[in-house]
Amino acid sequence: MSPTESTGRGSGPLPPPKKTATPIAAPMAAPIARPGTAYDFMVFIGRFRPFHLGHLAVMRQALALGRHLILLVGSSRQARSHRNPFRFEEVRACILGAVPPEEHGRLTILPLIDRYNDLEWIRDVQAAVHGVVHEVVARHHRPAGGTEPAVGLIGHSRDHGSHSLRMFPQWGAVDCATVGGISATPIRDAYFSDAAAALEAWRDALPANVAAFLADFARSADYRRLAEESAYIARYKAGWAAAPYPPTFLTTDAVVVLSGHVLLVERRALPGRGLLALPGGFVGQHERIRDAMIRELREETRLKVPAGFLEGGIRASRIFDHPHRSSRGRTVTQAFLIQLKATEEGFPKVRGGDDAKSARWMPIAEIDPEHMFEDHFHIIQTLIAQSGS
Repeated sequence: MSPTESTGRGSGPLPPPKKTATPIAAPMAAPIARPGTAYDFMVFIGRFRPFHLGHLAVMRQALALGRHLILLVGSSRQARSHRNPFRFEEVRACILGAVPPEEHGRLTILPLIDRYNDLEWIRDVQAAVHGVVHEVVARHHRPAGGTEPAVGLIGHSRDHGSHSLRMFPQWGAVDCATVGGISATPIRDAYFSDAAAALEAWRDALPANVAAFLADFARSADYRRLAEESAYIARYKAGWAAAPYPPTFLTTDAVVVLSGHVLLVERRALPGRGLLALPGGFVGQHERIRDAMIRELREETRLKVPAGFLEGGIRASRIFDHPHRSSRGRTVTQAFLIQLKATEEGFPKVRGGDDAKSARWMPIAEIDPEHMFEDHFHIIQTLIAQSGS
Protein backbone atom coordinates (compact mmCIF):
# COMPACT_ATOMS: atom_id res chain seq x y z
CA MET A 1 0.00 0.00 0.00
CA SER A 2 1.33 3.35 -0.87
CA PRO A 3 1.64 5.78 2.01
CA THR A 4 -0.89 7.98 0.27
CA GLU A 5 -4.39 7.64 -0.98
CA SER A 6 -3.06 8.05 -4.48
CA THR A 7 -3.36 4.29 -4.47
CA GLY A 8 -6.97 4.57 -3.61
CA ARG A 9 -8.01 6.31 -0.43
CA GLY A 10 -10.94 8.52 -1.23
CA SER A 11 -11.96 11.69 0.52
CA GLY A 12 -14.63 9.87 2.51
CA PRO A 13 -18.14 8.63 1.78
CA LEU A 14 -20.28 10.92 -0.34
CA PRO A 15 -23.93 10.53 -1.36
CA PRO A 16 -24.68 9.33 -4.89
CA PRO A 17 -24.60 12.17 -7.43
CA LYS A 18 -27.90 13.74 -8.35
CA LYS A 19 -29.32 12.49 -11.62
CA THR A 20 -28.93 15.00 -14.43
CA ALA A 21 -29.50 14.88 -18.14
CA THR A 22 -25.85 15.69 -18.76
CA PRO A 23 -23.18 13.04 -18.02
CA ILE A 24 -20.63 13.94 -15.35
CA ALA A 25 -17.80 13.46 -17.83
CA ALA A 26 -18.03 12.93 -21.54
CA PRO A 27 -16.30 9.95 -23.12
CA MET A 28 -12.72 10.68 -24.16
CA ALA A 29 -12.47 12.18 -27.63
CA ALA A 30 -9.57 11.05 -29.78
CA PRO A 31 -6.90 12.00 -30.29
CA ILE A 32 -6.20 14.67 -27.65
CA ALA A 33 -2.42 15.02 -27.91
CA ARG A 34 -1.27 18.10 -29.78
CA PRO A 35 2.11 19.67 -30.59
CA GLY A 36 3.66 21.64 -27.76
CA THR A 37 2.30 19.48 -24.93
CA ALA A 38 3.75 20.36 -21.53
CA TYR A 39 5.11 16.88 -20.74
CA ASP A 40 6.45 13.88 -22.58
CA PHE A 41 4.97 11.56 -19.93
CA MET A 42 2.17 11.94 -17.42
CA VAL A 43 1.81 9.61 -14.41
CA PHE A 44 -1.55 8.84 -12.75
CA ILE A 45 -1.61 6.60 -9.66
CA GLY A 46 -4.80 5.12 -8.25
CA ARG A 47 -6.60 1.95 -7.23
CA PHE A 48 -9.45 2.51 -9.71
CA ARG A 49 -11.84 0.11 -7.97
CA PRO A 50 -14.12 0.76 -9.64
CA PHE A 51 -12.85 2.96 -12.48
CA HIS A 52 -15.30 5.88 -12.72
CA LEU A 53 -15.85 9.03 -14.76
CA GLY A 54 -13.82 11.09 -12.29
CA HIS A 55 -10.80 8.92 -13.13
CA LEU A 56 -11.58 9.26 -16.83
CA ALA A 57 -11.68 13.05 -16.54
CA VAL A 58 -8.20 13.03 -14.99
CA MET A 59 -7.00 10.82 -17.85
CA ARG A 60 -8.39 13.29 -20.38
CA GLN A 61 -6.52 16.13 -18.71
CA ALA A 62 -3.32 14.08 -18.51
CA LEU A 63 -3.47 13.17 -22.20
CA ALA A 64 -4.06 16.81 -23.06
CA LEU A 65 -0.88 17.73 -21.19
CA GLY A 66 1.39 14.83 -22.16
CA ARG A 67 2.30 12.61 -25.09
CA HIS A 68 2.07 9.36 -23.12
CA LEU A 69 0.15 8.44 -19.97
CA ILE A 70 1.42 5.90 -17.42
CA LEU A 71 -1.30 4.56 -15.11
CA LEU A 72 -0.08 2.69 -12.02
CA VAL A 73 -2.79 0.52 -10.46
CA GLY A 74 -2.16 0.37 -6.72
CA SER A 75 -3.04 -2.51 -4.40
CA SER A 76 -2.42 -5.04 -7.17
CA ARG A 77 -1.48 -8.69 -6.71
CA GLN A 78 -3.44 -9.32 -3.52
CA ALA A 79 -6.49 -11.30 -2.46
CA ARG A 80 -9.90 -9.92 -3.32
CA SER A 81 -11.44 -7.88 -0.52
CA HIS A 82 -14.17 -5.28 -0.05
CA ARG A 83 -11.55 -2.55 -0.42
CA ASN A 84 -9.81 -4.15 -3.42
CA PRO A 85 -12.37 -6.46 -5.03
CA PHE A 86 -10.99 -6.53 -8.57
CA ARG A 87 -7.75 -7.97 -9.90
CA PHE A 88 -5.27 -5.88 -11.88
CA GLU A 89 -6.26 -7.52 -15.18
CA GLU A 90 -9.91 -6.63 -14.57
CA VAL A 91 -9.08 -3.02 -13.69
CA ARG A 92 -6.88 -2.74 -16.77
CA ALA A 93 -9.66 -4.05 -19.00
CA CYS A 94 -12.11 -1.54 -17.49
CA ILE A 95 -9.74 1.36 -18.16
CA LEU A 96 -9.00 0.33 -21.74
CA GLY A 97 -12.69 -0.28 -22.43
CA ALA A 98 -13.50 3.31 -21.44
CA VAL A 99 -10.94 4.77 -23.84
CA PRO A 100 -11.18 4.83 -27.66
CA PRO A 101 -8.94 2.15 -29.21
CA GLU A 102 -6.96 4.77 -31.13
CA GLU A 103 -5.74 6.16 -27.80
CA HIS A 104 -4.47 2.81 -26.45
CA GLY A 105 -1.04 3.34 -27.96
CA ARG A 106 -0.57 6.36 -25.72
CA LEU A 107 -1.30 4.39 -22.55
CA THR A 108 0.80 2.09 -20.37
CA ILE A 109 -1.03 0.44 -17.46
CA LEU A 110 1.07 -1.36 -14.85
CA PRO A 111 0.41 -3.04 -11.47
CA LEU A 112 1.77 -1.43 -8.31
CA ILE A 113 1.86 -3.62 -5.22
CA ASP A 114 1.14 -2.33 -1.74
CA ARG A 115 4.09 -1.17 0.31
CA TYR A 116 4.01 -0.10 3.94
CA ASN A 117 7.19 1.92 3.68
CA ASP A 118 7.40 5.27 1.89
CA LEU A 119 10.88 4.71 0.47
CA GLU A 120 9.99 1.28 -0.92
CA TRP A 121 6.83 2.66 -2.53
CA ILE A 122 8.70 5.62 -4.05
CA ARG A 123 11.33 3.21 -5.40
CA ASP A 124 8.63 1.07 -7.04
CA VAL A 125 6.97 4.08 -8.67
CA GLN A 126 10.29 5.45 -9.91
CA ALA A 127 11.33 2.07 -11.32
CA ALA A 128 8.02 1.59 -13.14
CA VAL A 129 8.08 5.06 -14.67
CA HIS A 130 11.76 4.80 -15.63
CA GLY A 131 11.14 1.50 -17.40
CA VAL A 132 8.25 2.89 -19.44
CA VAL A 133 10.10 6.10 -20.30
CA HIS A 134 13.16 4.16 -21.48
CA GLU A 135 11.06 1.81 -23.63
CA VAL A 136 8.84 4.46 -25.20
CA VAL A 137 11.67 6.91 -25.88
CA ALA A 138 13.75 4.19 -27.50
CA ARG A 139 10.80 3.06 -29.62
CA HIS A 140 9.23 6.34 -30.65
CA HIS A 141 10.85 9.66 -29.97
CA ARG A 142 13.52 11.53 -28.09
CA PRO A 143 12.96 15.11 -26.89
CA ALA A 144 14.55 17.75 -29.07
CA GLY A 145 18.06 18.83 -28.14
CA GLY A 146 18.80 15.61 -26.28
CA THR A 147 17.08 16.83 -23.10
CA GLU A 148 15.65 14.42 -20.58
CA PRO A 149 11.97 13.56 -21.07
CA ALA A 150 9.65 15.77 -19.04
CA VAL A 151 7.52 13.78 -16.57
CA GLY A 152 4.48 15.09 -14.75
CA LEU A 153 2.49 13.51 -11.90
CA ILE A 154 -1.23 14.27 -11.89
CA GLY A 155 -3.58 14.01 -8.90
CA HIS A 156 -5.73 15.84 -6.37
CA SER A 157 -3.97 18.07 -3.83
CA ARG A 158 -6.99 18.30 -1.54
CA ASP A 159 -7.57 14.64 -0.71
CA HIS A 160 -5.77 12.21 1.60
CA GLY A 161 -3.22 11.44 -1.10
CA SER A 162 -2.13 15.03 -1.60
CA HIS A 163 1.44 14.61 -0.42
CA SER A 164 2.18 12.09 -3.18
CA LEU A 165 2.38 15.10 -5.49
CA ARG A 166 5.30 16.29 -3.37
CA MET A 167 7.11 12.94 -3.15
CA PHE A 168 8.68 13.22 -6.59
CA PRO A 169 10.35 16.65 -6.80
CA GLN A 170 12.16 15.62 -10.00
CA TRP A 171 8.79 15.54 -11.79
CA GLY A 172 6.24 18.20 -12.41
CA ALA A 173 3.05 18.18 -10.32
CA VAL A 174 -0.37 18.80 -11.84
CA ASP A 175 -3.25 19.39 -9.45
CA CYS A 176 -6.67 18.63 -10.90
CA ALA A 177 -10.09 19.14 -9.40
CA THR A 178 -12.40 16.25 -8.54
CA VAL A 179 -15.32 15.69 -10.88
CA GLY A 180 -18.79 15.79 -9.38
CA GLY A 181 -17.54 14.65 -5.98
CA ILE A 182 -17.24 11.07 -7.23
CA SER A 183 -15.43 8.66 -4.91
CA ALA A 184 -14.95 4.93 -5.39
CA THR A 185 -15.53 4.19 -1.69
CA PRO A 186 -19.30 4.88 -1.51
CA ILE A 187 -19.76 3.17 -4.87
CA ARG A 188 -18.14 -0.01 -3.48
CA ASP A 189 -20.12 0.22 -0.25
CA ALA A 190 -23.40 0.50 -2.11
CA TYR A 191 -22.43 -2.14 -4.68
CA PHE A 192 -21.71 -4.84 -2.11
CA SER A 193 -24.89 -3.99 -0.25
CA ASP A 194 -27.19 -4.16 -3.29
CA ALA A 195 -25.54 -4.35 -6.71
CA ALA A 196 -28.62 -3.57 -8.80
CA ALA A 197 -29.61 -0.55 -6.71
CA ALA A 198 -26.03 0.74 -6.65
CA LEU A 199 -25.62 0.49 -10.41
CA GLU A 200 -28.83 2.46 -10.87
CA ALA A 201 -27.88 5.11 -8.29
CA TRP A 202 -24.36 5.56 -9.66
CA ARG A 203 -25.21 5.07 -13.34
CA ASP A 204 -24.12 8.60 -14.29
CA ALA A 205 -20.77 8.17 -12.51
CA LEU A 206 -19.57 5.09 -14.40
CA PRO A 207 -18.44 4.44 -17.98
CA ALA A 208 -20.85 2.08 -19.72
CA ASN A 209 -18.29 -0.71 -19.99
CA VAL A 210 -17.52 -0.51 -16.26
CA ALA A 211 -21.22 -0.67 -15.36
CA ALA A 212 -21.52 -3.77 -17.58
CA PHE A 213 -18.50 -5.37 -15.90
CA LEU A 214 -19.94 -4.67 -12.43
CA ALA A 215 -23.31 -6.13 -13.43
CA ASP A 216 -21.60 -9.28 -14.69
CA PHE A 217 -19.32 -9.56 -11.65
CA ALA A 218 -22.39 -9.33 -9.37
CA ARG A 219 -23.46 -12.73 -10.69
CA SER A 220 -20.20 -14.41 -9.62
CA ALA A 221 -19.30 -16.47 -6.56
CA ASP A 222 -16.59 -13.90 -5.77
CA TYR A 223 -19.23 -11.19 -5.50
CA ARG A 224 -21.37 -13.28 -3.15
CA ARG A 225 -18.36 -13.96 -0.91
CA LEU A 226 -17.35 -10.29 -0.84
CA ALA A 227 -20.93 -9.16 -0.17
CA GLU A 228 -21.11 -11.57 2.76
CA GLU A 229 -17.79 -10.28 4.06
CA SER A 230 -18.85 -6.66 3.64
CA ALA A 231 -21.99 -7.30 5.66
CA TYR A 232 -19.93 -8.99 8.36
CA ILE A 233 -17.52 -6.04 8.55
CA ALA A 234 -20.45 -3.60 8.76
CA ARG A 235 -21.92 -5.55 11.69
CA TYR A 236 -18.48 -5.79 13.31
CA LYS A 237 -17.99 -2.03 13.15
CA ALA A 238 -21.56 -1.37 14.31
CA GLY A 239 -20.79 -3.26 17.50
CA TRP A 240 -18.30 -0.53 18.41
CA ALA A 241 -20.38 2.42 17.19
CA ALA A 242 -21.35 3.43 20.73
CA ALA A 243 -17.74 3.53 21.99
CA PRO A 244 -16.64 7.04 23.06
CA TYR A 245 -13.62 6.79 20.75
CA PRO A 246 -12.92 4.69 17.65
CA PRO A 247 -11.29 1.51 18.96
CA THR A 248 -7.75 0.35 18.20
CA PHE A 249 -7.22 -3.41 18.31
CA LEU A 250 -3.99 -5.16 19.24
CA THR A 251 -3.09 -8.48 17.64
CA THR A 252 -0.01 -10.63 17.20
CA ASP A 253 1.20 -12.96 14.44
CA ALA A 254 3.82 -15.69 14.17
CA VAL A 255 6.13 -16.22 11.17
CA VAL A 256 7.55 -19.69 11.84
CA VAL A 257 10.19 -20.73 9.30
CA LEU A 258 11.95 -24.05 8.83
CA SER A 259 14.09 -25.20 5.89
CA GLY A 260 12.73 -22.62 3.46
CA HIS A 261 9.12 -23.15 4.51
CA VAL A 262 6.71 -21.01 6.54
CA LEU A 263 3.86 -22.25 8.70
CA LEU A 264 0.47 -20.99 7.44
CA VAL A 265 -3.17 -21.60 8.31
CA GLU A 266 -6.34 -21.47 6.27
CA ARG A 267 -8.87 -19.11 7.83
CA ARG A 268 -12.09 -20.72 8.94
CA ALA A 269 -14.19 -17.61 9.53
CA LEU A 270 -14.85 -14.13 8.13
CA PRO A 271 -13.16 -11.93 7.21
CA GLY A 272 -10.84 -13.73 4.80
CA ARG A 273 -12.52 -17.13 5.00
CA GLY A 274 -10.53 -19.61 2.91
CA LEU A 275 -7.45 -17.41 2.58
CA LEU A 276 -4.02 -18.37 3.86
CA ALA A 277 -2.77 -16.44 6.87
CA LEU A 278 -0.19 -16.36 9.59
CA PRO A 279 -1.23 -18.01 12.85
CA GLY A 280 -2.16 -15.27 15.28
CA GLY A 281 -4.96 -13.38 16.93
CA PHE A 282 -5.98 -10.81 19.50
CA VAL A 283 -3.92 -10.13 22.60
CA GLY A 284 -5.79 -10.81 25.82
CA GLN A 285 -6.35 -8.09 28.41
CA HIS A 286 -3.95 -9.75 30.84
CA GLU A 287 -1.35 -11.12 28.39
CA ARG A 288 2.03 -9.95 27.26
CA ILE A 289 2.23 -9.77 23.46
CA ARG A 290 4.87 -12.49 23.17
CA ASP A 291 2.83 -14.83 25.35
CA ALA A 292 -0.26 -14.20 23.21
CA MET A 293 1.73 -14.99 20.07
CA ILE A 294 2.88 -18.37 21.47
CA ARG A 295 -0.65 -19.18 22.64
CA GLU A 296 -2.29 -18.33 19.32
CA LEU A 297 0.39 -20.21 17.39
CA ARG A 298 -0.14 -23.41 19.34
CA GLU A 299 -3.95 -23.10 19.40
CA GLU A 300 -4.25 -22.63 15.63
CA THR A 301 -1.60 -25.09 14.41
CA ARG A 302 -1.30 -27.65 17.26
CA LEU A 303 2.46 -27.28 16.80
CA LYS A 304 4.13 -29.75 19.17
CA VAL A 305 7.14 -27.61 20.04
CA PRO A 306 7.70 -26.52 23.67
CA ALA A 307 7.07 -22.84 24.36
CA GLY A 308 10.66 -22.41 25.53
CA PHE A 309 12.02 -23.60 22.18
CA LEU A 310 9.65 -21.27 20.33
CA GLU A 311 10.71 -18.28 22.41
CA GLY A 312 14.36 -19.21 21.96
CA GLY A 313 13.91 -19.31 18.20
CA ILE A 314 12.71 -15.71 17.89
CA ARG A 315 15.05 -13.93 15.46
CA ALA A 316 13.08 -10.79 14.60
CA SER A 317 10.06 -8.77 15.67
CA ARG A 318 8.29 -5.78 14.21
CA ILE A 319 5.12 -3.75 14.66
CA PHE A 320 2.84 -3.35 11.63
CA ASP A 321 0.51 -0.42 12.13
CA HIS A 322 -0.62 0.95 8.78
CA PRO A 323 -4.06 2.52 9.41
CA HIS A 324 -5.63 0.61 6.52
CA ARG A 325 -3.97 -2.78 6.97
CA SER A 326 -7.19 -4.41 8.20
CA SER A 327 -10.76 -4.13 6.96
CA ARG A 328 -12.02 -4.54 10.53
CA GLY A 329 -10.76 -1.13 11.55
CA ARG A 330 -7.63 0.22 13.22
CA THR A 331 -5.68 -2.95 14.00
CA VAL A 332 -2.05 -2.96 15.09
CA THR A 333 -0.12 -6.22 15.10
CA GLN A 334 3.29 -7.21 16.44
CA ALA A 335 4.72 -10.07 14.43
CA PHE A 336 7.56 -12.38 15.49
CA LEU A 337 9.79 -14.49 13.26
CA ILE A 338 10.67 -17.84 14.82
CA GLN A 339 13.48 -19.85 13.23
CA LEU A 340 13.22 -23.58 13.96
CA LYS A 341 16.20 -25.86 13.55
CA ALA A 342 16.01 -28.70 11.03
CA THR A 343 16.11 -32.20 12.49
CA GLU A 344 16.15 -35.72 11.09
CA GLU A 345 12.45 -35.98 11.94
CA GLY A 346 11.58 -33.40 9.28
CA PHE A 347 8.76 -30.93 9.70
CA PRO A 348 6.81 -30.99 12.97
CA LYS A 349 3.26 -32.19 12.43
CA VAL A 350 0.59 -29.51 12.41
CA ARG A 351 -3.18 -29.40 12.02
CA GLY A 352 -5.78 -26.68 12.12
CA GLY A 353 -7.38 -25.69 15.39
CA ASP A 354 -9.43 -22.88 16.91
CA ASP A 355 -9.96 -20.27 14.13
CA ALA A 356 -7.92 -22.21 11.57
CA LYS A 357 -9.53 -24.69 9.20
CA SER A 358 -6.14 -26.27 8.42
CA ALA A 359 -2.42 -25.70 8.90
CA ARG A 360 0.45 -26.47 6.56
CA TRP A 361 4.13 -25.92 5.87
CA MET A 362 4.46 -24.03 2.58
CA PRO A 363 7.64 -23.29 0.56
CA ILE A 364 8.27 -19.56 0.86
CA ALA A 365 8.85 -19.23 -2.89
CA GLU A 366 5.41 -20.72 -3.64
CA ILE A 367 3.35 -18.28 -1.56
CA ASP A 368 0.87 -16.45 -3.79
CA PRO A 369 0.04 -12.96 -2.48
CA GLU A 370 -3.37 -13.14 -4.19
CA HIS A 371 -4.34 -15.92 -1.76
CA MET A 372 -2.97 -14.31 1.41
CA PHE A 373 -5.03 -12.54 4.07
CA GLU A 374 -4.63 -8.75 4.47
CA ASP A 375 -0.93 -7.77 4.68
CA HIS A 376 0.43 -11.16 5.81
CA PHE A 377 2.48 -11.65 2.64
CA HIS A 378 4.19 -8.32 3.34
CA ILE A 379 4.80 -9.30 6.97
CA ILE A 380 6.52 -12.52 5.88
CA GLN A 381 8.74 -10.71 3.37
CA THR A 382 9.64 -7.96 5.83
CA LEU A 383 10.56 -10.20 8.76
CA ILE A 384 12.54 -12.67 6.64
CA ALA A 385 14.54 -9.77 5.20
CA GLN A 386 15.02 -8.29 8.68
CA SER A 387 16.26 -11.58 10.14
CA GLY A 388 18.49 -12.50 7.22
CA SER A 389 16.85 -15.95 7.06
